[in-house]
This record gives sequence, C-alpha cells and structure tokens, in this order.
Amino acid sequence: MRVLALGDIVGRPGRTMVLDHIGDLLSQYNPDFVLANGENAASGMGITRDTADELFACGIDVLTMGNHVWDKKEVFDFIDDEPRILRPLNYPEGTPGRGFGIFKAAGSLHVGVISLAGRVFSPAHLDCPFRLADRAISILSQDTPIIILDFHAEATSEKIALAWYLDGRVSAVLGTHTHVQTADEQVLPSGTGYITDLGMTGPSHSVIGVKTDLVLRHFLTQLPTRFEVARGPRILCGVIVDIDDATGKCRHLSRIFLSDNTVC
Repeated sequence: MRVLALGDIVGRPGRTMVLDHIGDLLSQYNPDFVLANGENAASGMGITRDTADELFACGIDVLTMGNHVWDKKEVFDFIDDEPRILRPLNYPEGTPGRGFGIFKAAGSLHVGVISLAGRVFSPAHLDCPFRLADRAISILSQDTPIIILDFHAEATSEKIALAWYLDGRVSAVLGTHTHVQTADEQVLPSGTGYITDLGMTGPSHSVIGVKTDLVLRHFLTQLPTRFEVARGPRILCGVIVDIDDATGKCRHLSRIFLSDNTVC
C-alpha cells in the first residue's frame, strides 16, 4: 500500500497547485490512496462544497480538517452527508460530521483514517486525543490493519508524544497545522511512520499562507487584522508512505516538496 498525503491546502493558490501537479505526482508515485488536509482550502479558512468537490475530482480520496473546519458556515449543510470529509474526532459528542472512517483504496485494499486535533495552545475545549485515538483504532482495526492519523496540532511535543503512544498500532501519524514542513520523517521502532508537520500547499511568499504585510501589521500593532491568502509562487508539501498490506506497518516514509513560479 502506498499513500500520498498532502499538507494543508491554502486557498486558491493551494488548490491550483494541487490541480496543476497532482497528475504528475500520481504518475510518478502511483499511490493507492490520496489524503490531504483541506481545512484552509476555501479562501484560507474553512471549506465549501465547491472547493471540496474540486479537490475530490482531481484525485484526492479523503480530506481531513482542523480548527478552521467551521469557518465557512455552509459546511453545516453538507458535512453530515459527505463521509470523505473528516473533522477532528475530539469535538464534543453531537458535533456534526465524523472524525474517522474506512475508505476503499486501489484494488481490494481499505484504509482507516482518523482526524484529531491537539489541545496544547488550543482555545477549543476538546476531548483527549490520546484516549479518542484508542477508541477509533479499536473500531478500525477490526476491518483493516492500515490506519493513517492526521494530528492537527500546534505543539511539537504533543505530536511526537501521540506518535510514540500509538507506535505499532497505526501505520502513520502525520502532523498538520503549522504549515512548515519538518525534516524529522522517520519510522518508529514498532512500525509507525511519523512526521511532525507535512507542510503547506499554497503561496510560498507569505507567512504560512497569509499576505506578509497583514501579518507584520498585526505583530507590530497588536490590532485585530483581517488576514488574506497571499499570491505569488506556490509550493506543494507532503509525504509518500509505504505500508505493508498485511501488517499495516510503515516500511518507509519520505517527504515531497515541489515549487513553481505561477502566480495565483
């Protein structure tokens, strides 16, 4: 089993970067399953039906979300009816949507995917991601040994800790949210692949996807600032995860980084 996982897709630059390059990525790596974080896909914050459909149509199988999942209010109109969009599992019981699922991959393979959000430095009142991971794994592992977890979290320590806690019980723990690709990809001793952050797919001449002048104004004045997605050259960040079909253990995990000068 080979999984292509893309980091946070930010606004129109991120979506067009995916559309322009995913064909080459599919040809080069021949993945069985494609996963991406889509919580910033619509104007940098949240997701809409149209942006989700655009990303699904180009070959993405599942979109995970994060703290911006509710920023576009129309999401409440379709998230319950779209199993391919996973919001963080650790929102309170009764929250719309779902936080994990089993999805068909190439051939007869199936993949379990879990979306979780961190609690360190988070203003949201979220349930424990460690204990909720236990519950989701106990359900998913009855049907497939291949389980990928997107951990949308701020703190490096929380991400690494969850990976060690789940080592040998999931195929990979892939960090998202900070938008900067980390150089710590590894396979832990019991077979779980790990990277602290997949990175961002979006405008490179920016502050994690946002226009630099707006972010600088905010830091210099401490006044409320309406952030906007930057324009300019684009990057695409992610990983390829090779997994043993029978055991679900990660064999290898490697980073992907692409850039181009197209202005969107």
